[in-house]
This record gives sequence, C-alpha cells and structure tokens, in this order.
Amino acid sequence: MYQFFVEPGQIQGRRIIITGSDVNHIRNVLRMKPGEEIAVSNGTDGREYRCGIESFTEDEVICSLRFMKEDGVELPSRIHLFQGLPKADKMELIVQKAVELGAYEVVPVAARRCVARLDEKKALSRINRWQGIAEAAAKQSRRGIIPQVHPVMNMREAVAYAHAMEVKLIPYELAENMGHTKEILEAVKPGTDIAVFIGPEGGFEQEEIELATAAGIEPVTLGRRILRTETAGLTVLSWLMYHLES
Repeated sequence: MYQFFVEPGQIQGRRIIITGSDVNHIRNVLRMKPGEEIAVSNGTDGREYRCGIESFTEDEVICSLRFMKEDGVELPSRIHLFQGLPKADKMELIVQKAVELGAYEVVPVAARRCVARLDEKKALSRINRWQGIAEAAAKQSRRGIIPQVHPVMNMREAVAYAHAMEVKLIPYELAENMGHTKEILEAVKPGTDIAVFIGPEGGFEQEEIELATAAGIEPVTLGRRILRTETAGLTVLSWLMYHLES
C-alpha cells in the first residue's frame, strides 16, 4: 500500500485532501482510481489514516477516511542522530537508512576533522535535499512522522542541544569494554530521548571528546573493528531498534 504525508489541516474530519506533487504521482504515475485505498500520515502524531480515493480535481485528490491505526510504527523512544559531516554523498545514505531504522531526527555536525565544509548557501541546499531524502525514506518505510534534518551545528552547539536528553552516547575508538556498551543500551527504557554522536572520517578530536564527556555524553566502544562513519551510526540505531522493539 502506498503512503503519503499531508499537513494536519488537510485532515478534515473524515475528509482528507492531498495536494502538491503527490497529486500527479497518484493520478499519472501510479494511475490510481477512485475506490483504491492509500495510507496517509500527518507527519507529527504517528497515526496512520487509511482512506479511499473518492475523486480527483485539477490539483487535489479527495479521500474519505475508512479507519485510523493508533498503534503506528514509531519506536517507543526518540533517537537523535548527531552525525559528523562525511565526504561526498555519504550523508544521503546515512539520512535514508537512519530514517528507515527509526531515527527521530538527524543533526549534521561540523566537527573539526570534517573534510566537507559547507558555506551558508550550500548548506541550505544540502539540508533541503537531505530533508527530501528523509521524507522519501519515511514514505518507503511507512513511518508515522517525517524525521527532521536540522541545520548544521558545530560540536559545542550540538552538545548543548543534547543537554536535556536522558541517554547520550559517543562511540570512540579508544573506548573499551563492550560489556559496558551492552549494559547502557539494555538499560534504555521506552520514552527515553537518546543522543548518538558519530564522528566524521578521522573521528573526533580529543578536545571534542572531552567537551562531550564533560556534558555527560558517555564514550562507548562498538567492538574491536574501526567502523566507517556511515556504518557506525547505523550500527547503534540497529542495536537500539532491536532492543526497544524486542
């Protein structure tokens, strides 16, 4: 079944109106007809609205609500991925897979060892593209929300943003004791806000690790092997998804 996102105001009682580029996609690409069923989410409350297509206008798809699913697909905890800016197009893959694995939001972080450097104009363009990838991934994986991709933060801003989150982790190549990592992950309870800091190629500098640990962010090991930046965050997300849904 196909899923689409609408603004909350487009859900009007039992009537749901789809507008924008999805109209052309539904009518001309998918060639859907009145009577066919689609899933709709408003991108904020995690609910899934099952509705049937009633009719088309030039710029709208008019649908009627059939039933609503309260028990959506969202994780019971909110995972905030703080991702050090990687080279080339790796961020696109990271955003896509993080959304599929249940991340609540992605915060690009301009750490000191980041090779990628974005000026203001380029940063805005990249954020818009990454947000579009997040929306497409949310549709594909039937998410109830569209995870937000934040504007780029420096490390100090990112640490401050994560201040109130209950669990804060930073995988670090010099950290030891896999048992300690396991204990931290298994202690995560539903309803917890979790911050996961991932370094860029080359990792975090020692001063950045010290800044993080002073703010209560726990260095952890992900095992004996050094993982690439595009692998490390997805590894932690996979572990947390398994723990929270098992």
